[in-house]
Amino acid sequence: MWVYPEIRTLGEYPGYWSRSDPDRIMFKLQDRNVSFAEFDQLANQAAHFLLNQGAQPDQLIAFMGQNSLDFYLAFFGCTRTRAGLVVLNWRLAAPELAQQILDSESKVVIVERSQEALWTAAADLLDQPPRPIWFDEADSFEAMIAEQSADPVDVTISEDDTAFQLYTSGTTGKPKGVMLSHRGTNMMRLSEHFEPAYHWESDDSFINALPNFHLLHLGITLQCLYNGVSITIVRQFDPALVLQTITKQQPTLLTLTPTMLQMLLDHPDAATTDFSSLRLTLYAGSPISLGLIKRAIATMPGKFMQFYGSTEAGGASSILRPDEHDLEDEAKLQSCGRPLPLIDFRIVDPEGNEITDGEPGELLIRQPAITKGYWRQPDTTASVLENGWYRSGDIVRRDDEGLYYIVDRAKDMIVSGGENIYSAEIENVLSVHPTVASVAVIGVPHERWGEAVKAVIIAQEGGADEGELMAWCRERLAAYKVPKSVDFVDSFPLVPSGKVSKKDLRKKYWGEEGRGVA
Repeated sequence: MWVYPEIRTLGEYPGYWSRSDPDRIMFKLQDRNVSFAEFDQLANQAAHFLLNQGAQPDQLIAFMGQNSLDFYLAFFGCTRTRAGLVVLNWRLAAPELAQQILDSESKVVIVERSQEALWTAAADLLDQPPRPIWFDEADSFEAMIAEQSADPVDVTISEDDTAFQLYTSGTTGKPKGVMLSHRGTNMMRLSEHFEPAYHWESDDSFINALPNFHLLHLGITLQCLYNGVSITIVRQFDPALVLQTITKQQPTLLTLTPTMLQMLLDHPDAATTDFSSLRLTLYAGSPISLGLIKRAIATMPGKFMQFYGSTEAGGASSILRPDEHDLEDEAKLQSCGRPLPLIDFRIVDPEGNEITDGEPGELLIRQPAITKGYWRQPDTTASVLENGWYRSGDIVRRDDEGLYYIVDRAKDMIVSGGENIYSAEIENVLSVHPTVASVAVIGVPHERWGEAVKAVIIAQEGGADEGELMAWCRERLAAYKVPKSVDFVDSFPLVPSGKVSKKDLRKKYWGEEGRGVA
């Protein structure tokens, strides 16, 4: 049943390939390549170092820094102890970061020197900040562990141990640390193995410029490494750098959020970039507009695949397969596909009753990779996990072919005059107008209707006209869904995962509480 039954925990990924194909390249860096065999020994050294620093079962070691070989050494070193690695979000403001540090109860944090100002500001807000272990290019974490033994550590890992912990991107209330186990993460590999749309070739390579504190980064990293795919490390997403790396490295696989994909296509260098090596581009992290995916398919060669998931679900829950990306079938392009093998979906009304096809309701997900729960928050865990089902908070409908469509986030649904209006539907309509570069639709206060629909738009070069956009919507939407106003902006506030922060967009109209949702 398992592709590689010898692999029981995440720490065993490098070890398997070190034994079966030791010279295979695991990581491509700017100035060197690192084989699976070399990295396997480095990971052992990292594990010994972390144990000497106090790594213990049911505790967390924290990491704060950008993408680097040092990050992966900390990650895989930790997976060979019984402590979990918590990846801190270096894009947060100091008070937000301090909340994550405090919540994680980490005693030790491996911190990149480039983050010193942010770390210091956050640590100053804590009564007992954890002890930092500093590293940078001149004094790397790799150099720090060089004197440690390269032999395996004498630790037996439980598959139910927390392998790593990530914080959800919402910014209201107490931060929620999502615990992900060795067993659950490996079950994602089994689910992927049963899916015909996933296949791996011996010369596959992947560029990873995704933020390491987001599941999209670690999820695709672990999927690649389990299957022996080499990874080119890009420190952080920068469109020019990613385009240059594509031309230089000629990867076969690319994964981006829709926001990143748009930034890539908008960059002037995209017109001269050689995309010919890409056989598959995956996108995930937020719903994609119809206009953007049509543009990407028309511009970039190779196949496209979308996956939908969440941090709590532990990875992808459904995929829109490459053969379903058809420019002649626009409706399908707006779908998030069908559940992967071993995964079940239910769509329910507010009372928990299942809804018939075609009607929107909240999506419940059951899959073997689902989180163990939120760190030290049993009540919050119980509010989203019930009898093995995870309440996604997404409003979804299913068509008669079994395809699922994300209608909206429950918290982003606009209620105007008693009508439920789904912002994603309006965004899709506006996204294909030739003068619209990007769009976000929100509800704003209205004395009579409670909320009114507002479109916030980044225009293409040359600008856009509000009246023309309103007329465009009136031709394609029911009257109550047509935006009552349009604002033009130069950029959107983003959460660290690259999604538009509608909470921050709403603040201008609702005040600091932002209608009370993230």
